[in-house]
Amino acid sequence: MTVPDKPKKVARLKIKPTIIPRDQHTISRAFISENALKVLYRLKNAGYKSYLVGGGVRDILLGREPKDFDVVTDAKPEQIRELFRNCRLIGRRFRLAHVRFGDEIIEVSTFRAPHHVSDQGAGHVEDGRIIRDNVYGDIDDDVWRRDFTINALFYNIEDFSIVDYVGGVKDLEAGQLKLIGDPAQRYTEDPVRMLRAVRFSSKLGLRIHPEAEQAISQYAALLEEIPAARLFEEMLKLFMGGCAIQTFESLRHYDLFKYLFPQTDKLLDTPEQDYPHTFIMQALKNTDQRLDEGSSVTPGFLLAAILWEPMRVIADEHIANGLSEIEAVQLAGDTVISRQISSTAMPRRFTHMARDIWSLQIRLKRTRKRSIRVLMHPKFRAAFDFLLLRTQAGEPFQDLVDYWTKEQLEEPFAGKEKIKSGYHKPRSRRRPRKNRNNNSADS
Repeated sequence: MTVPDKPKKVARLKIKPTIIPRDQHTISRAFISENALKVLYRLKNAGYKSYLVGGGVRDILLGREPKDFDVVTDAKPEQIRELFRNCRLIGRRFRLAHVRFGDEIIEVSTFRAPHHVSDQGAGHVEDGRIIRDNVYGDIDDDVWRRDFTINALFYNIEDFSIVDYVGGVKDLEAGQLKLIGDPAQRYTEDPVRMLRAVRFSSKLGLRIHPEAEQAISQYAALLEEIPAARLFEEMLKLFMGGCAIQTFESLRHYDLFKYLFPQTDKLLDTPEQDYPHTFIMQALKNTDQRLDEGSSVTPGFLLAAILWEPMRVIADEHIANGLSEIEAVQLAGDTVISRQISSTAMPRRFTHMARDIWSLQIRLKRTRKRSIRVLMHPKFRAAFDFLLLRTQAGEPFQDLVDYWTKEQLEEPFAGKEKIKSGYHKPRSRRRPRKNRNNNSADS
């Protein structure tokens, strides 16, 4: 892998953008969040430039409902905070303002410029990687800092036009995902852009531009240097956006899945391992279906599914060495999780859920013996869904599925915490100690 030459510190020529007037595009304020409009207009009325940018603009042009709205302005983060009492500044690598309206957050950023225009240490690059990115500029500078042409479209609240410097509208019409600038340099600046390319192409049904596509194999190894916590955040976007199956297949196609789940990827590369692939595909299909139905999904369940086969392989080795099945699963779970968090750091609530799901697979085999305790486990429902998933993938557990389905019908509070039922007697409380002076509390 070669690292591209560092860009020369010269001023970028100003390029005249294409201005698409309101009567020539489909973006209407009716499609924009009321809170995003409040932010845009308050910035505008305070004398600042304000634009809707990124996914909100892109999705409306594609006829999709935007998931969130981002605003960009020439106001500095501190100036943004002065305008909005409900604002919080976040980030060190990228200084951003979050303006909160109840459950909705409008992300507001300041126009950024190339790092060489500042001598104040606001921008910092190491080996071509952007470490800090707080050099401010204007819209003419900011557009070149964005990753893909389709994400670099600006909706101007001043006259409701679209400002397009890089041909993003044409790329949307052509159905292609194109990087802004040289792919080698852009992937080196931020290797996560390779994962974003896969995510956007899968989510939006776009073809990755040949130049951007060819560079992925050359620069993929740079993902090993990305902090594990950031890869976890990107993993959530990849697999919990409603198109997990297409995303998984694309990650495997570009050999990027191994940087997220190396243990699983290694097993998937074994020719005789058809089951893990079938099982993961079934889990991803169910995830997409639940999201489409508006049901909740949890990363803990998906983590348990993707790491199931690596855990089972290690557990089988422990069983062969004399450990009980439950001990083997618990020990194997600890091993697999500890290895995984070096790649994608995950909150404990998700790793604990995965461990519980795995351990309960053993307890679900024990029918008619303390079954009510299993039913009342807070993770029973997730463990049962996992057992059902294994059955759908080809494992012979239909009898167990039928048994626990019947048990749930007889116990409607299955999987609920703190259930008060006849099966759970309250713990006897310790009697208060008698007053040594035998005086009553009211005396």
